[in-house]
Amino acid sequence: MGCGYDPETGEQVWRFFTIPKRGEKGSETWKGSALEVGGGATWTSGSYDAETGLLYWPTGNPYPDTDGDEREGDNLYTNCVIALDPKTGQLKWHYQFTPHDLHDWDATEPFVLVNAKFQGRDRKLLLQANRNGFFYVLDRVTGEFLLGKPFVRKLTWASGIGTDGRPVLLDGNRPTKGGTKTCPAVRGATNWYSTAFNPGAGLFYTMAVEDCNIYQQTSAGGFEPYRDPKDPAEKFLRAIDLQTGRIVWEVPQVGAPESNYSGVLSTAGGVVFYGETGGSFAAVDAKSGVTLWHFNTGNQWKASPITYVVNGKQYVAIASGGNVVAFGL
Repeated sequence: MGCGYDPETGEQVWRFFTIPKRGEKGSETWKGSALEVGGGATWTSGSYDAETGLLYWPTGNPYPDTDGDEREGDNLYTNCVIALDPKTGQLKWHYQFTPHDLHDWDATEPFVLVNAKFQGRDRKLLLQANRNGFFYVLDRVTGEFLLGKPFVRKLTWASGIGTDGRPVLLDGNRPTKGGTKTCPAVRGATNWYSTAFNPGAGLFYTMAVEDCNIYQQTSAGGFEPYRDPKDPAEKFLRAIDLQTGRIVWEVPQVGAPESNYSGVLSTAGGVVFYGETGGSFAAVDAKSGVTLWHFNTGNQWKASPITYVVNGKQYVAIASGGNVVAFGL
């Protein structure tokens, strides 16, 4: 559910429900008894765009997580980006990343709003590296699907995204009571931590996880780790070409992927900043991925870097344990 409030009176002006009531538009995408408990939580904040006058908001997974027997259909508006009129709450368009999600792949990863020439045409774009393992490019004015490409190699549930914007599903990935191995894992190919885009390099940056889970069909959601010593979970900082979705370069991380929830930041000076899984804060060249420097903090990362200016000087900062570490540029 999303709401709009009058800033002067605090009065609620509108409310948008991320799943419809039975009989409302979209309820036909829920076949069974699960609609009343539905899901579609708005875990993270949306993005307002003054150019289009739209508010873009990501939504979470349907419920029950891994048991879809009582919610056959696409289950709108879960796992979506919804574009709302911020004055009225009216839905202008939506795009669903993972219809009938059975693997708890919330679509609540951050959006990056970009004005760029895409495949020869000037466009207003919305970019997202989704938890389901695909990198998406949408037209943020109309919601038109433009590109969907994998940004992880361990991706078994779909062979790609069709021209209609829907995933091309692969057999053998529906959770069973005995358990079914599917990639990516429930933590996702990425998660809520920040992503970035550098216009000069034409590259999108994200922290990517190569991992799988055993998914069990239960009403409470069933996730078991998949541990193969010959094929362990890995994390990478990856740069993705905006035009093609191709992985241009990557920086492997050393250590357990689940210990690092750092996002990334890119600056006009051609640098990408991020927290390494080993505990260091690092800077790499935005075009090549070559490491420029790193500073050991000895902490696991739970925050993403930011940049700001004081008295004409630019700084980069990140929360590290109980401290905030700042660097002058």
